[in-house]
Amino acid sequence: MPKLDIIHNGVKNALVKDGWAITDDPYIIQYRRTTLYADLGAERPIAAERDGQKLVVEVKSFVGASKIQDLKEALGQYDIYRYLLEETAPERKLYVAVGTVIYKSFFNQDVVQLILSKHRLPLIVVNLEAEEIEQWIN
Repeated sequence: MPKLDIIHNGVKNALVKDGWAITDDPYIIQYRRTTLYADLGAERPIAAERDGQKLVVEVKSFVGASKIQDLKEALGQYDIYRYLLEETAPERKLYVAVGTVIYKSFFNQDVVQLILSKHRLPLIVVNLEAEEIEQWIN
């Protein structure tokens, strides 16, 4: 199993605070003889605002030497997970979770905004100090 991202617990706690039940930590994606591990599986209880929604969340801190390289890896990982989830769990929506600081300092750059708009990457922006979700970007 892969090593947890340094912001994993902060994202997990923020989801719980937002009313999500963590169902899988990690979320196992099994396709034929291949097993991959996304960071979290979460569900919104039926009575809640987002009735019965199911998520898979990949947590990314972007602390590598090159943020662009981190983005390339995150986009590739997102695509692979999305393709496999379409086959194995089509009811689940895949998101990438990032911290507020990296979102404001890196994700707001013009080149990153262009890439994200073309790629249509769903994001969860988390205030890691408060462990609260600040923004859902679909």
